[in-house]
Amino acid sequence: MMDASKYSIGYYNPPVEEGHVYRWPQKDHIEKPPIWCSVDLRDGNQSLIVPMSLEEKLEMFQMLVKIGFKEIEVGFPAASETEFEFMRTLIERNMIPEDVTVQVLTQCRDHIIRKTFEAVKGAPRAIIHFYNSTSVAQREQVFKKSKEEIKQIAIDGAKLVKQLSQEYEGNFLFEYSPESFTGTEPEYAVEVCNAVIDIIEPTKERPLILNLPVTVEMSMPHVYANQIEWCCDHFHNRDCVLVSTHPHNDRGTGVSCAEMAVLAGADRVECCLFGNGERTGNADAITVAMNMYAQGVDPGLDFSNMPEICEIYERVTRMHVYERTPYAGALVFAAFSGSHQDAIAKGMTYYRQNEQHQWNCPYIPIDPTDISRTYDADVIRINSQSGKGGIGFLLEQNFGYDLPKKMREALSYTVKDVSDHAHKELSVNEVLNVFEDTYLNKSGSFKLIDTHFKRITDEIEATVTYEYNGVSHEAIGTGNGRLDATANAIRKATGIRFKVSHYSEHSLDQGSTSRACSYVGLDWEDGTVTWGAGTHTDIIFAGIKALVSAINNK
Repeated sequence: MMDASKYSIGYYNPPVEEGHVYRWPQKDHIEKPPIWCSVDLRDGNQSLIVPMSLEEKLEMFQMLVKIGFKEIEVGFPAASETEFEFMRTLIERNMIPEDVTVQVLTQCRDHIIRKTFEAVKGAPRAIIHFYNSTSVAQREQVFKKSKEEIKQIAIDGAKLVKQLSQEYEGNFLFEYSPESFTGTEPEYAVEVCNAVIDIIEPTKERPLILNLPVTVEMSMPHVYANQIEWCCDHFHNRDCVLVSTHPHNDRGTGVSCAEMAVLAGADRVECCLFGNGERTGNADAITVAMNMYAQGVDPGLDFSNMPEICEIYERVTRMHVYERTPYAGALVFAAFSGSHQDAIAKGMTYYRQNEQHQWNCPYIPIDPTDISRTYDADVIRINSQSGKGGIGFLLEQNFGYDLPKKMREALSYTVKDVSDHAHKELSVNEVLNVFEDTYLNKSGSFKLIDTHFKRITDEIEATVTYEYNGVSHEAIGTGNGRLDATANAIRKATGIRFKVSHYSEHSLDQGSTSRACSYVGLDWEDGTVTWGAGTHTDIIFAGIKALVSAINNK
């Protein structure tokens, strides 16, 4: 048995202040995007089994710039030669765009801070991100220091980075993190941060970033939001401070922590693509940004080529984008359920026919084409659970076949049977093959050789040459149209008893040589129904081919 008694609430609520009411719960969505900082090249990279090489890091950096990140934490240059070399390469090759700020991480330790400045000297614009842990557990178990001694580490670090920023060539900004913030008493975290503020002396033009990280998730997201709002209200010189959040995902709510922190006053979010990061990962930049996008807020990040982003990410990190990863996964738009497929197909038809700009399709929160996903490969997926709506939609969307409702239903049973027996999903082309093999220009015991028509008063006379069970015959019949006359001639000559219960047609192509497609449904004396489809450049012969196909399906 699992023993929950060994655990207790490990977080600290902000002090209770009489009459205080939290403001952030009154907000229902994020109205504008935060400042985004990618930590893929640092937090993300250090979590990889095989960290990225220099060239892989350069490719990832260029992709992050292309996506639109204006702040990118590029590493911990004092940690390894590769990290140091990467920082120098970016500077010396002049690879940092004018509107992008690189960020480097350092502990509040003298030699590490000095090594960090060696790495970033000459940077056009760099954030020196210094930190020390302030949590109760770290103070008691790791450092075995008092609150005053831990605060002094932060103060000494702030003094040194400020001093070195004046000694080294470059344009430097500062970020401070009370690491393990979620395990720190909020009032103590504020005390330490205010001490750093007083030393750095930030201005509106050169603000200090105060990062309040969810180093380990310890609470529900709303508790973290309360901590953020309370701290925001108690920082010195709040208008000269950018409050940042850096959520991890230990409880699986990293995205929620980021979103609620922004509602609570955070100005900035540190995050990784696809939630890559230590343990269960960091807040997923794509999910947070695309959640805003899905509510009509431009996140300022461009994920329009999601397949390319996934390909580069998987290649340079050797990680896998899980199929159900929000927005980016291979199956996130996929509908196998027949009822879902039918609703999606009807919703998309409504969207097109009404020329709507506002997206509101059942089951699909955003238009997949916005991120370079396709309806045929990503949305309607065919297996033994699929239905007539989805199958019909795929044939129409990809090949132009607009099957009658009852014919779609009949085809769906055949398609599902094929998928069920093969124990696999069917591709769009495999669905087309099933349709063509079952219904289109179907050969069999009845073969039409030639047909001639002439008008007799108000009717059409058809002279039909056909082969039935290997024997050639000729028959004559009349009717109110060419198809009706042909059907009557066949019935009269063969004794086959059927009734044409459905006929429809449409064009498949454009231009003078365009093909027509016709669909015919036959009711038989024994109560069965058969279907056939025919294509031809002449609409009349397309209909007759469909009639023959339906006869051969008996």
